[in-house]
Amino acid sequence: MLGTASAMPVKDRNQSAQALQVRGRLFLVDAGEGVQSQMVRYHVPMMKLEAVFITHVHGDHVFGLFGLLSTFGMGGRQAPLHVYGPGNLRPFINFFLSFNEWLPFEIAFHQVNTRFPEVVMETKTVEVVAFPLMHGIETYGYIFREKEPLWNVRKESIEQYGLSLTEIGTLKRGEDVLRPDGTVISVAEAAYKPYSPRSYAYVSDTAVFPGEAEVLKGTTVIYHETTFLTEHEDKAADRFHSTTLQAAQVARDAGTTKLLIGHYSSRNTDPHLYESECRTVFPETYAASDGDVYQI
Repeated sequence: MLGTASAMPVKDRNQSAQALQVRGRLFLVDAGEGVQSQMVRYHVPMMKLEAVFITHVHGDHVFGLFGLLSTFGMGGRQAPLHVYGPGNLRPFINFFLSFNEWLPFEIAFHQVNTRFPEVVMETKTVEVVAFPLMHGIETYGYIFREKEPLWNVRKESIEQYGLSLTEIGTLKRGEDVLRPDGTVISVAEAAYKPYSPRSYAYVSDTAVFPGEAEVLKGTTVIYHETTFLTEHEDKAADRFHSTTLQAAQVARDAGTTKLLIGHYSSRNTDPHLYESECRTVFPETYAASDGDVYQI
């Protein structure tokens, strides 16, 4: 957690930003003011950053991007940096490039433009799904999902059954081996899954909207903004934000295992107030603070 505050500056909290490591790949989600300083403070290897995912162009989610890009240039970065975000982020990047033509690396901008959940990035081991939020301007949430892994064939099974390379390949795909003589070698006996795919959703900023829980259904861990306590539900609606209980209800209905919350209003400095309210609906709620690390 690199930033858990909302728009107004507060002591000991930066604006929205998170570093997410997925199977050796490093992603940044949002880039609030001072994000590069936070990465240094919390020992996040920024030069290994592969992609940045921006939810929307409000300052508390994007004003740290300029400094980060400049540092990459001064550090001699060569690898392209992939930046995902709404179309109105492109002029922001173009403005930066207008006085930084010397950059030694490419900024590869990928415009997110979807009305429904859609895969916007994909590798052999992970996919990233963008989905629209309700925040008054074009805003997206992101779900990071591990793909189903190939099965690992047990060494003792290779010897026991005298498996051929073709048969090993069949088992790795999760299929039973059927030999010409009618013998069946069950994948459940001869192989095993190395891990169960995990997923993480980043939801900030948004008013809760119909179908949100369905979009997030089955996500392992959800981060959801809780800018307002329940007593300020009217302000949350006016400003297209969520309250504690609204976020907790989404987590409960989505069937997640854990809810992380943040983006706290500057009027409340104690995150445990938010956590306590959420736990009345969803007990596995944890109020995030800058520098916190969570294993999914």
